[in-house]
Amino acid sequence: MLDRRTFLKTAGLATAETLIAPNLHVLAQTQAEPASPVAANDHIQIALIGAGGQGQGDTKVALQVPGVKLVAVADCYQGRLDHSKELWGADVFTTRDYREILAREDIDAVIVATPDHWHKQASIDSMRAGKDVYCEKPMIHLYSDGPEMIEAQRSTGKILQIGSQRVSSVIYAKAKELLASGAIGKLNMVTAWWDRNSAIGAWDYTIPLDASPETCDWPRFLGTAPKIPFSAEQFFQWRKWKAYGSGVAGDLFVHLFSGTHFVTGAHGPTRAMATGGLRYWKDGRNVPDVMLALFDYPEGFNLSLRVNFVDGGAESEGLIFTGSEGTMEIGGNAVSVSRVPREKAPGYTITTFTKAMQQRILEEYRQKYPTPHPLGPPLAGFEKYVAEHGYSDSYSHFYNFFASVRSRKPVVEDAVFGFRAAGAALLSNRSYDRDAIVHWNPQQMKIV
Repeated sequence: MLDRRTFLKTAGLATAETLIAPNLHVLAQTQAEPASPVAANDHIQIALIGAGGQGQGDTKVALQVPGVKLVAVADCYQGRLDHSKELWGADVFTTRDYREILAREDIDAVIVATPDHWHKQASIDSMRAGKDVYCEKPMIHLYSDGPEMIEAQRSTGKILQIGSQRVSSVIYAKAKELLASGAIGKLNMVTAWWDRNSAIGAWDYTIPLDASPETCDWPRFLGTAPKIPFSAEQFFQWRKWKAYGSGVAGDLFVHLFSGTHFVTGAHGPTRAMATGGLRYWKDGRNVPDVMLALFDYPEGFNLSLRVNFVDGGAESEGLIFTGSEGTMEIGGNAVSVSRVPREKAPGYTITTFTKAMQQRILEEYRQKYPTPHPLGPPLAGFEKYVAEHGYSDSYSHFYNFFASVRSRKPVVEDAVFGFRAAGAALLSNRSYDRDAIVHWNPQQMKIV
């Protein structure tokens, strides 16, 4: 542990890089009950609901965890069902109706990677059908979704883990330890951002050439959304519309909230204000491509967030925690601390006084604040912790999920944590849409 005294003694003005996480399971084994050895015939059998880019990516990672087998896939586009068989075998059961999956007794758990407006219903239906659930972020699309999902988990007793990988990351675990140790003093501000400078980053996903009402189950995709004629763009690029997605707040702010809440132990803000606009991607979407937001936390710090899809540089994500005695930055698979202890002496401004007055003030000042010994601890220091090359917090998150499925121990990101992260993120949309400050009760998880 890097406590304040050790930091001053060892960091000095030098840069130290420390490798953490000697293997991909380190954090998983500390945060969840270690999984027992898996027998050849003892697999957790899973199904994927929503086989888009995130769903297929999630499944590929999930299947890297020992003892996990995919047996079924549901999606509203036939091409993704066909590709699922190409990826995972012709014996994988595929359907456009996920209820056919839930009726199968050979499925233990599901990954819900649908558009946001289906998260609640697919998750609740799955738990009521006796399946454990890994639900992609954001957990909610509407605020009313949160209490319903929490109650469904409680009443069914099934596992429900939300898919923000930060809570399973060795980097964020190290940051949490550093902050708690006082490495940067008392936290007063967190600054976080996620910028993208590409069409794909701005959700302009490729539309397949065969997109049509025949290959796409448009009525099933719409679900509770307003009934409109078939639109291939809205089907495949759904994040660009409020009816199906949650904008930059639900896609990206929620990750930054998850990380901030995990590191600080906070439950959420009490006040939020947001601004932004549709600056560049004016292609029919009805959500902004630039958003900035500020939040007040009862723990005594402020959070500022930014997403910019028009950023002229490379894609970047990061968080800076600013304390009374330094800063801590998370970027990529590394966390670094820059420490500048606060001066014990307040200093003085006496040049406008008479020489006699200057001399008197100096004499009293030196009696009260003696000159520190030159061989004392350094005033500044820097230390960096880097995860092993190839480390994946997505793998750790799925490892933790399946460990909970086996052990029935609590998950690392339950529905309450997921609701608090998503609920806080969606305050940005509410503030932006209403052009007003909004208030939130993070304990009761309610708009006030």
